[in-house]
Amino acid sequence: MLARHQGQVVLVWGAVPGERVKARVERPGKGVLYAETVEVLDASPDRVDVGPADWRCGGNVFAHVAYDRQLQLKGEILRDALGRIGRLPLTSTPRVIGSPQQGYRMRARLHARGDRLGFYREGTHDLCAPGPTGQLLPTTIAWIESAQAVLREGRLDGVLALEIAENIPADERATHVELREGVDPRPYEVLVTERTSVTDVLHAREGDSSTALRLRRDVRAFFQGNRYLLERLVHHVLALVPPGPVVDLYAGVGLFGLSLAAAGAEHVTLVEGDPISGADLAGNAEPFRDRVRVERRSVEAFLAGPLRADPSARGTRPTYVVDPPRTGMSRDAMREIIRARPARLVYVSCDVATLARDTRLLLDADYSLDQLTGIDLFPNTAHVESVATFARNAG
Repeated sequence: MLARHQGQVVLVWGAVPGERVKARVERPGKGVLYAETVEVLDASPDRVDVGPADWRCGGNVFAHVAYDRQLQLKGEILRDALGRIGRLPLTSTPRVIGSPQQGYRMRARLHARGDRLGFYREGTHDLCAPGPTGQLLPTTIAWIESAQAVLREGRLDGVLALEIAENIPADERATHVELREGVDPRPYEVLVTERTSVTDVLHAREGDSSTALRLRRDVRAFFQGNRYLLERLVHHVLALVPPGPVVDLYAGVGLFGLSLAAAGAEHVTLVEGDPISGADLAGNAEPFRDRVRVERRSVEAFLAGPLRADPSARGTRPTYVVDPPRTGMSRDAMREIIRARPARLVYVSCDVATLARDTRLLLDADYSLDQLTGIDLFPNTAHVESVATFARNAG
């Protein structure tokens, strides 16, 4: 939360807007101080008791804020970023779609210290137990505890990190163990599940079995992490894409582009440069090979090439769907997209600052922001996923 002291900006852990708190400054940053609440003097009605949970444990820093208020705050974060960084004052606060708060995570990266596995406490490299945060299902926590027991009983301390991926119903789990350099991997094989990937079946249209899409993904592949909002996010994005050809950039394993194909889109080009996600994408696209084209190269390399869309699409300008990493669109990718002049661009973002920066670039290139919605894929955190739609101005 943001406070000011004698003209100095202070970012305060553990507070709620409107409260008076006593805070201890932990460290200075570039132009700001970082502080932690040590006593609440005048509590907000939006404060909730987190009990024994460590609210600074990774993915839990908003847990002391009532959930309805969290959604309001995230809408305000979006509005502030668009106004301050994107220089686009919004007339209203964007809506943020909420999520169940418990057991939502399908993907997690756990750090290791000896025989302990856990998240980092925010702002530190100190480990904290993932169980009390509530992000993972009880069955997942039980598996983590059994893994810690293996490390403890075997006196194994060679693990750097452990990645877990589950499917939506959590009846499939895959793990990947990252070891310190030079460590013999054989004693750690017991931590590796029999499967290296998981599979979900999504429906591009709600309740319509004819639009079922089977997505397989390696444990190391990027994928959206909220099991409760995954289909809702897909439905929201698909509703923003008009009929016609589509170019899906940063396609991952095919969540959006292949969902469009499952819903009936005829000309879809999917671009993914990561070798692991790209391999899954190629396999997932097989049932639609007559209607989709997979480009396993970087977005920048694809956009710089002569073919930007399916040549059978009869010259119609495609809609672009982009889901870039937290760093947003690269300068080269943005330049080429603007040069391609798509009539419509649907931008899925996990970082409000880079979305706001890229919004400014698109506005300066004669686009308008048509729609902006937040989707709370990360409840109890300060992060907010967002979907923005840009239309090219006529003329």
